[in-house]
Amino acid sequence: MTEQTNVSVTTLRDSRVRNLCLAALMSAIMAVCAWITVPFTVPFTMQIFAVFAALLILGGRWGTASIAFYLFVGAMGLPVFSGFQGGIGHVLGPTGGYMLGFLAIGAIYWAFESPTRKRPILRIPVLVLGLAACYLLGTLWFTTTYVGANGAGMGFVAALGVCVVPYIIPDLLKLTLAYVLGKQVANALDQRA
Repeated sequence: MTEQTNVSVTTLRDSRVRNLCLAALMSAIMAVCAWITVPFTVPFTMQIFAVFAALLILGGRWGTASIAFYLFVGAMGLPVFSGFQGGIGHVLGPTGGYMLGFLAIGAIYWAFESPTRKRPILRIPVLVLGLAACYLLGTLWFTTTYVGANGAGMGFVAALGVCVVPYIIPDLLKLTLAYVLGKQVANALDQRA
């Protein structure tokens, strides 16, 4: 009986180490994807693709942990955000709400993860719901922190037009790509475990 207990404790420890390593790897992939940038009011990046991939590959708990770790190291000053930027000022700046919205995507995915186990295709609408929450939180943050060159702020509808509308189709394409690739990577990881 003791030998069986030792094996299960070792297996649990190994799976935690494996998950921690995978979460750290996905955080690094988020950084690399953030560096792929097309400048705009809110830069076009592949960052959201990596957020979706982390959740689809690692699941809600560990995927959200990888997002949180990514945001933490960026807030501490490592240049992991778009434009090789980092620091708490970047997180608290006008576009920082969209990055904090990544945690909302993770939380929503995690909350609805159980019902999607039997029907994986349901993960797509759950991630779309998370993306909508990210857009909402980011836009609310943007409207409260943005000050234009003329000293004026920006209203919610105008901010949606600048910060959300141009990104909807590209982000949905990134979600689709993450779903296709994430399913294959998750299956490969499960087969090796």
